[in-house]
Amino acid sequence: MNILHFAWLLGRPAKTRLAPQVLTVSAYALVSAVMLIVLGGAYSFTRFEAEAQGTYLPLAGFAVVLLIVPLMVLGSAAARLSARANDRALSSLRLLGATGSQIRSVAILQASGTALAGALAGVVLYLACAPLASLISFQGSPIGTAIYLPVWVLAAAVFAVVALSAISAAVGLRKLMITPLAVATRRSVPVPSWIRAAITVGGILVLSLLFTNLSQVAQSIAVVLIVILGGFGLGMLILNLVGPYLVSKVAQSKLKKAQTPQQLLAARMILENPAESWRQVSGVAMASFVAVIGGSGAAMMNATSAQEPTNTWYDYLPADILTGVLLTLAITFICVAASSAITQSASTLDSAELYSGLHRLGMDWGTMNAARVKSLMVPALAASIAFAIASTLLVLPLAGMAVIFSPLTVLTVIAAVVLGLVLVRISITVAEPARLLASRE
Repeated sequence: MNILHFAWLLGRPAKTRLAPQVLTVSAYALVSAVMLIVLGGAYSFTRFEAEAQGTYLPLAGFAVVLLIVPLMVLGSAAARLSARANDRALSSLRLLGATGSQIRSVAILQASGTALAGALAGVVLYLACAPLASLISFQGSPIGTAIYLPVWVLAAAVFAVVALSAISAAVGLRKLMITPLAVATRRSVPVPSWIRAAITVGGILVLSLLFTNLSQVAQSIAVVLIVILGGFGLGMLILNLVGPYLVSKVAQSKLKKAQTPQQLLAARMILENPAESWRQVSGVAMASFVAVIGGSGAAMMNATSAQEPTNTWYDYLPADILTGVLLTLAITFICVAASSAITQSASTLDSAELYSGLHRLGMDWGTMNAARVKSLMVPALAASIAFAIASTLLVLPLAGMAVIFSPLTVLTVIAAVVLGLVLVRISITVAEPARLLASRE
């Protein structure tokens, strides 16, 4: 069996796989371009004076860490879509006598080739967007040519994207290929336990107590920053733990109150795999968490600096933090929108027989599409509201003062979150069952 030949046959453009292929390559291109733009922005801070670098570089690093999650979700979603689009071809090769290791090699090579094409396109997209990104202002002046990264960084980014694709494909296929007759199987998904909620409530109380007594815990700015960042990361882990439980409880509530076929089918789709539903909207939850804490901090710093100007680099810090928060939210929602489109497309392809069966039984495509949209937007709204409330509780005094002293900043952050949710809703139109499944016929 010529593995390279079969990998090319799976990866080459084809009418029946055109939509998934375009989405997959576009996803990898977006991952690469966003990664390079963010790194370029962080790299530009090295031109600041030493004292300013001590504040800006850790904040930039923190933003990069936050964006790793949506970028990895986007890359993994692209890899899963690539595998789903080729499941029939992989099954045929298995029936023809190919071994599991051969199938795995073909799939990994095909996914890596697609990722390489997307990553190279991402470099081109980065270079095309760099002039616009260079106009973003920090410390009172545009970033300028500092947005351009060295060539070795571009090469490292391409390698990282291809490696992510190969690893995702290998891990996914290890779970999917179990028999010669199929590359996928359905498993019963355990319902998340209430213990997750108990741990979350306890964690929020502990973190709230820590932040309230921060001045007693830390005496220096460096220690304060470490405690805040550590607490922020711990809060994200705790809230991510409760995410699947929250999604399942919301779906169970919607199931009991369902009055239309769309509502009933949407609730069933969520309950089929709450963890998967949560992964699709985890970026939205993270964005809400960042928006409340980052927006509150920026608002308070803006109010303070307006009263006590120092005529130093510090005067630009509040506005720059708000700019950083808004950029982080924008990039996060772009990644979430793209990963939602990819994941929904993969789910639609995976449920092709279900959609076709429901259509033959008399259910119209519009009803099925409405249910699909609800299955994503209901968890997204629940996650954004729940995480906004949780993060508000963590920084309650700060959030309250921010609303009083700088309401415009708070409203700006809220508007950014709302626009992000609208972007997610628009993005998933590419996965309409009638349109996507028609391309496979």
